[in-house]
Amino acid sequence: MDRIRMLFQNLQSSSESVMNGVCLLLAAVTVKLYSSFDFNCPCLARYNALYGLGLLLTPPLALFLCGLLINRQSVVMVEEWRRPTGRRKKDLGIIRYMCSSVLQRALAAPLIWILLALLDGKCFVCAFSNSVDPEKFLDFANMTPSQVQLFLAKVPCKEDELVRNSPARKAVSRYLRCLSQAIGWSVTLLLITVAFLARCLRPCFDQTVFLQRRYWSNYVDLEQKLFDETCCEHARDFAHRCVLHFFSSMQSELRALGLKRDLAGGIPEPQASPEPPEPPEDVDGGSGKAHLRAICSQEQVDRLLSTWYSSKPPLDLGAPSSRLWGPGLNHRLPVGAPSTKLRHQTDV
Repeated sequence: MDRIRMLFQNLQSSSESVMNGVCLLLAAVTVKLYSSFDFNCPCLARYNALYGLGLLLTPPLALFLCGLLINRQSVVMVEEWRRPTGRRKKDLGIIRYMCSSVLQRALAAPLIWILLALLDGKCFVCAFSNSVDPEKFLDFANMTPSQVQLFLAKVPCKEDELVRNSPARKAVSRYLRCLSQAIGWSVTLLLITVAFLARCLRPCFDQTVFLQRRYWSNYVDLEQKLFDETCCEHARDFAHRCVLHFFSSMQSELRALGLKRDLAGGIPEPQASPEPPEPPEDVDGGSGKAHLRAICSQEQVDRLLSTWYSSKPPLDLGAPSSRLWGPGLNHRLPVGAPSTKLRHQTDV
């Protein structure tokens, strides 16, 4: 389980190489899914368009949501957009950069599915077989409108008795397939052109702004991960101290109860090696967690989390901690804890 958790955390990393690898993996899975999918058009006038368009658009939507789900920056972007301004101003340029990065990676697999479906042509033929103009084909001249609609609905099913070995079916199918492939290659050429222009024209713009957006985007992501890790560390330390404090209190109560029983009934008190009680405030003394153990009550933790959400500290490492968080959070510091270390940890 630990290895799976570490793998999932690595997949959620903001590293560009990891996310690009995930995008390539989703693209390969998309190709494999489409090649192994068994396409069966219903060949009914009412359901052909619904089935064809659904197969053309629904899997890409699912792949797009998967791309957003595995990208950690999508959640960080929404949190950065929705958070209160507080003591740290919000830069819309960072949010736009993160949105662009997330969308570029999330759209890779859906676009591959759509392009494969258009180049293959089966979905397009199924969806638009009833929309073909019969006047473009001479074979429908002797048919009534109802017969034409029934015939066009059966075009995707080449094994049906109505259209088997029919030149009209082959002509309509060939026409729709060529149109689908033309659209697919046009979209492919358009995407390649846009990517080429974006790649070539990027150096023409101000690179300083781009580097700043990229740096602060990575900073926001790393800051959130470090805050989560620090919260987990403090929660573990706080729970450990609470449990030891509980057992220490129970030991004192049992000793008092044993003394009363000895006085009342003459029951001898069992000889036990005296164990000095562990003070709850010095359980992990000297472990380097003074900056975490300074916050040691539920009210302090709630106030700290609320302050972090409502008004994150300004990006100024020289600002004093009292101005960042206000009084009342550090009044229970351990004796002898260096204030410089606590101030440094609190500012970050």
